[in-house]
Amino acid sequence: MSILKLGLIGHPVEQSLSPWIHSQFMEQAGIEGEYNLYPIEPEAFDTKIKALMQSGIDGFNITVPYKQRIIPFLDELDPDAEKIGAVNTAVRKNGKWIGYNTDGSGYVRAMEQVIPAKDSLHILMLGAGGAARGIYRALVAQGFRYVDIANRTISKAEQLLQLQEPETVTEILSYREAEQQLSTYDVIIHTSSVGMSPNSDEQIISMTGLKSGAVVSDIVYKPIETKLLQSANQQKASIHHGHSMLLYQAQYAFEIWSGKQVTIGDLLHRLEQRLTEA
Repeated sequence: MSILKLGLIGHPVEQSLSPWIHSQFMEQAGIEGEYNLYPIEPEAFDTKIKALMQSGIDGFNITVPYKQRIIPFLDELDPDAEKIGAVNTAVRKNGKWIGYNTDGSGYVRAMEQVIPAKDSLHILMLGAGGAARGIYRALVAQGFRYVDIANRTISKAEQLLQLQEPETVTEILSYREAEQQLSTYDVIIHTSSVGMSPNSDEQIISMTGLKSGAVVSDIVYKPIETKLLQSANQQKASIHHGHSMLLYQAQYAFEIWSGKQVTIGDLLHRLEQRLTEA
């Protein structure tokens, strides 16, 4: 039986929990394999990525700053990855390298555990960067119809409108406007790095005025309880932590590589423990 050879490229990658996550999935699926970290310096990217792709590796994840830079080295792109313009998962199939983006789909998988309804929910996304592109595309593709976007640079947020479905309704807002109409949203999703350790005292907008029972989600997972989530908790909101997205996007990537379904089970709790101890 051949060993499944996987890994992660990026700069830096040394603190990644992906090896631990995928070792759990391989054990669950009964697959013998390995998942290694491949730090690549930007000036050495072209040479090192070609060598890695010719090394016999079966697939790999891509993190910052290479989610766009990897694209010219791939033979094909999944339609959603092509629309988003970013790839975080590559797999070798029949001698060809195919790129996918599991960030947004993984996020929606995680969110659907706490948000059952789709059509009538009003969602506010904070930020319009790379993560926002993937999440916005996945939300509208999965049938979430009302998704507004707030960003500091309005023109950057408007670029996400090319990812819409015909029935999508999206308003572009400034952060100030978002704060003023916060009470109209059922779900608030923070997609930027604001509040990430070591700048954990930062918060992108005020949570004052949240609708009762709203869900507030933050993709930042270091710290687990960001200032944004602490503030939302004080407003009696339901909280959705960022590390669940990390796990669900990894689940989707593993299914692409292995062809096997794996479940999250108690991994969410165990991952939270590891993050807390780190």
